[in-house]
Amino acid sequence: MRTRTLLAALAAATLAATGTANANANANAPHAKACSPSVAIDSFSDALDKTTYDGAYVGNLSALAVDRDGSLAALSDRSTLFRLGPKGPTAAVTLPGELDSEGLAIDRDGTRLVTSETEPSVRRYSREGKLLERLPVPPDLRVAPAGRATANQTFEGLTLLPGGRTLLASMEYGLAGDTPGTVRFQTWTRDHGRFRLGAQYAYRTDDPSLGVPEVQATPDGRLLVLERGFEAGVGNTVRLGLADPRHATDTSRIEHLTGQPGVRPMSKTRLADLADCPSLGATARQPQPNPLLDNIEGMTVTGGTHTLKVLLVSDDNQNPAQTTRLYRLRVRAS
Repeated sequence: MRTRTLLAALAAATLAATGTANANANANAPHAKACSPSVAIDSFSDALDKTTYDGAYVGNLSALAVDRDGSLAALSDRSTLFRLGPKGPTAAVTLPGELDSEGLAIDRDGTRLVTSETEPSVRRYSREGKLLERLPVPPDLRVAPAGRATANQTFEGLTLLPGGRTLLASMEYGLAGDTPGTVRFQTWTRDHGRFRLGAQYAYRTDDPSLGVPEVQATPDGRLLVLERGFEAGVGNTVRLGLADPRHATDTSRIEHLTGQPGVRPMSKTRLADLADCPSLGATARQPQPNPLLDNIEGMTVTGGTHTLKVLLVSDDNQNPAQTTRLYRLRVRAS
């Protein structure tokens, strides 16, 4: 199933699942779907919410990736990797080990690269779920007391840069000793077929309360960055930005990032606050600044060059008050 067919099916599922009466009326009114001058939302779907496949709960989704054949892979933080077809999952593989799986990238040979925020780790798996390799992790990025990271705040996003020679993982929050709101992005470079530790970059979130649950490379080597936060009684903050690592300082040898002169973080442009998107008739089971929002955690770029086709997914935490929701966006990155 090609990605475009899958996404068309998801769009159809959106109409069926949400019963949005004005969806067709909005189809020819692009400004009605604008979240900002750079981002528009096409549709959303709750079709996967609170469903099961072959005994596995289809939720807790933390990452999305387009497979080599154009199909869509979705990763649960309970370490189940689903293949999604137009009517829902068509396969499920459980990865071995006690993992909190958060990030997913599919390599050019079809193997799966997966982050876990438990240690943290980056591991390579076969299509069948066999563990093939563990990538090295800098000591400082490990959870304390082994390193300076906080439990449940480590590797969340994972992406391969254009050409496939560089792998990049984003920490969710900063290390102890770094200025709050400063998040480290770690890279690995391919050397004779294996990934070795590469440069590291600093990224500054809009607010210290926000973390980075996902990052995805654009065709020109920049990064779409998802920022997210939650406040009880208010709901989620979800923002989308564009960062450029190409002129940033390599921070791998800098112990504490405290705004030192000469240390350049990645340049950054905010693209949208998703609370400003039209709700498209969505409903929420808990307070949200926009009922469209939930705990958005996964993102993948499915096509486009200057205007990117982007798919997001929310992690429902297997919680009755939250929703597993897919979102289709168009992002102008030029």
